[in-house]
Amino acid sequence: MNKITELFKIKYPIIQGGMIWNSGYKLASAVSNAGGLGLIGAGSMYPEVLRQHIQKCKKATSKPFGVNVPMLYPNIEEIMKIIVEEGVRIVFTSAGNPKTWTSFLKQNGVTVVHVVSSSVFALKAEDAGVDAIVAEGFEAGGHNGREETTTLTLIPMVKEKISIPLIAAGGIATGRGMLAAMVLGADGVQVGSRFAASIESSAHDNFKETIVKVKEGDTQLTLKELAPVRLIKNKFYQEVQDLYETCPTKDEIVTLLGRARAKRGMFEGDLIEGELEIGQIAGLIHEIKPAAEIIQEMIADFECARTEATNFQF
Repeated sequence: MNKITELFKIKYPIIQGGMIWNSGYKLASAVSNAGGLGLIGAGSMYPEVLRQHIQKCKKATSKPFGVNVPMLYPNIEEIMKIIVEEGVRIVFTSAGNPKTWTSFLKQNGVTVVHVVSSSVFALKAEDAGVDAIVAEGFEAGGHNGREETTTLTLIPMVKEKISIPLIAAGGIATGRGMLAAMVLGADGVQVGSRFAASIESSAHDNFKETIVKVKEGDTQLTLKELAPVRLIKNKFYQEVQDLYETCPTKDEIVTLLGRARAKRGMFEGDLIEGELEIGQIAGLIHEIKPAAEIIQEMIADFECARTEATNFQF
């Protein structure tokens, strides 16, 4: 057992990212049943929908699972109340100040992990009392840090500063990527994009099929004035870029974004006008597979890479 498998009582130090519109109970339970830690993504759920997913997940797996909560989203008080009422024991928080909810969650027996994009925020999260840190690099999909620090440099920088367990995220979809992150100091990895393209992902099939077609350079970090997000380049993305040519105000950007743009793209499958969030690592994802198969392939690749590394000669 390492620090992450011991902390969460799981077999493999692989955490499935709690992605909006991708991470319902089917994916979370499948990952947990396969030996990783599945997370339900609360960011795209109304409170009562989240409750239903938690209840269904408890029926679908006897293994540990958790909930990812972006703290800047609406209804946060109700979401936290439901998490405690339903007996969820693991919560990953992001997009907000960890001091706001960490004490409340820990007082109710919850293991708390916070997602950061810099060593400065990692220290603040540790000071707030979280049990572990996810350090997410610039390569990641979805909402991202403003620092634009890559995983390769972020992980050792954070490792140097903190004493609690560290989980690497951003650009990890293979066992070799997992080994690299752990060599740099991570105790485990959080994987998002690879699980978005899984059978159990709640994303629309159109979006999944698009993920496996993504090539190097097909994604870009944008909308930095609102919340930096990495998108697949489609018509909506180009409209954003065209708007930037006019030196828009923040209100003009908000108007273009509109409401439910991410739902429209990832959940409803609108590949033209929708917001399609995915990481750079999508260029290495070539097939939609069951979550259990993804985990087994990662572990096999990890072991193979570790063996190869011991045979290196200089």
